[in-house]
Amino acid sequence: MRPDRLARLKVFAAFALLLACLLATPATADRGQFTFDDWDGPPLRVFYSRPGTLANDTPLVFVMHGVRRNADEYRDQWHDLAMEHEFLLVVPEFNAEDFPGSRGYNLGYREDEAGNPRPRQLWSYAAIEPIFDDVRRREGLRTERYALYGHSAGSQFVHRFIYYVPEARVSQIVPANAGWYLMPDEAAAFPYGLDGSGVTTDMLRAAWAKPVTVLLGELDTDPEHRYLRRAPEAMAQGPHRFARGQRYFDLNRRSAKRLGVPFNWHLVTVPGVGHENRRMAPAAIPYLLP
Repeated sequence: MRPDRLARLKVFAAFALLLACLLATPATADRGQFTFDDWDGPPLRVFYSRPGTLANDTPLVFVMHGVRRNADEYRDQWHDLAMEHEFLLVVPEFNAEDFPGSRGYNLGYREDEAGNPRPRQLWSYAAIEPIFDDVRRREGLRTERYALYGHSAGSQFVHRFIYYVPEARVSQIVPANAGWYLMPDEAAAFPYGLDGSGVTTDMLRAAWAKPVTVLLGELDTDPEHRYLRRAPEAMAQGPHRFARGQRYFDLNRRSAKRLGVPFNWHLVTVPGVGHENRRMAPAAIPYLLP
């Protein structure tokens, strides 16, 4: 090959390599936070962990924090899993000032303190889909769906979210170790049952068709746990979280069977683990990223 032609080829190869590097997502893993305000509710802090390399279709996993509103701790507990399994981790924070009590977080802030309905666009549930779109824009992703996990109070958020946001673009849903549930029981009053909940039969059908894994720690059996609700209506669901989760799954399974509709849920128990997000998280990975 002529020397001048060889030189031109080398220059072209070098240019192509440089262009590829410029277009590629930087191969730097990091964790951080940003403020999300592109919705009708108050600004939210969003914590994240980004793997070293992002492809256009990198999986995106939302994790919902517990009652202590400790989104940063949840992000840190999930960080190594995000790096190992190469997914983008997103943990929004619903602070107690803007989303007070279980009404403001666990129950989606659908009602105000007086029990009056709030606009749908102000529900805490309403933030998840816009955050998903915002993260996709920020990272240049074409990922079309996201997985959703919640532990404890976050699990309460998640298992109700699937009823009230049936259009959500979720791929897999894992509620873990909730303290009490919205049971598919028409005789029980909201927030423990369907009476007054606004959840219709069609909404139940849509929820049962979704890929849900109810994840329970087999040692989450402390009836005196400091954050376990012990109101009579909650105690009617079982003496502890493990029993309540089993009852929740079983009632949904039986209700779907009675109506003759598909039921795409699974119950998975985690041996040797109690009420510990850090130890439940690894067990959730196969059901979030099947």
